[in-house]
Amino acid sequence: MEEIILILLGLIFGSFLNVVIYRLPQGKSVIKPRSFCPSCNKLIKFYDNIPVVSYFLLGGKCRHCKAEIPLRYPLIEAFTAFSFWLAYFYFGHDPLYTAFTILFVFLLIPLAIIDLTHMILPDELTLGGAVIFLGYSFFHPHITVANAFIAGFGSALIFAGLYFFYLKVRKIEGLGFGDVKMMLFLGAFLGLHNLLVAILLASFSGLLVGLFFIIFKGKNLQLKLPFGTFLALGSYVSVFYGMAIYRLVRSLFI
Repeated sequence: MEEIILILLGLIFGSFLNVVIYRLPQGKSVIKPRSFCPSCNKLIKFYDNIPVVSYFLLGGKCRHCKAEIPLRYPLIEAFTAFSFWLAYFYFGHDPLYTAFTILFVFLLIPLAIIDLTHMILPDELTLGGAVIFLGYSFFHPHITVANAFIAGFGSALIFAGLYFFYLKVRKIEGLGFGDVKMMLFLGAFLGLHNLLVAILLASFSGLLVGLFFIIFKGKNLQLKLPFGTFLALGSYVSVFYGMAIYRLVRSLFI
């Protein structure tokens, strides 16, 4: 029963994330007005705003203007529901940790999509998440408070150093400063070991995507990639499988 409730909540909160992803980069309120079609500005009735279901009932189009509704909307709703269930599946024995894991992945999803589409990482999500999870570190069952603060502030400091190195020495923006703030958020919840795994996965996946664009799309080494998206992906995997990956990697080199 708890799993069904979480899945339903995931669908509802996934629908809210679609609002966040659309409005937050534009500096608009995510609360008011209620959902509307961005093409014709007509308010969406509640029966046309049922997560996943309404998309298929409407044939993927607005009821009023027939504009295409992006497929990402139901996908984000379904993925959020899956993520809520996954957190319960792995950590359901610890309700508090499950709740904060759900909150963590809930913030990762919009960060990944917003950075992918706009190349920005909103402070409301990164710094807001950092404050929440630094506070939670006093109750975190898997890492110490010191671990959380060192992972968060230490990684942010290292990324800040890289940011200013690229900016001052190479005269390019190798990293966005949003990535620096995101590290504070990630480290506060993941801790050192899981954060290292997240960075490793982010760097590897980013390298593969970069090579693909260079080899097959004719891009050069100046290609800019949304590293926050890869960090979110790496962190998502790490929160569930980080320690297993860390032990595997360590066994290969030690």
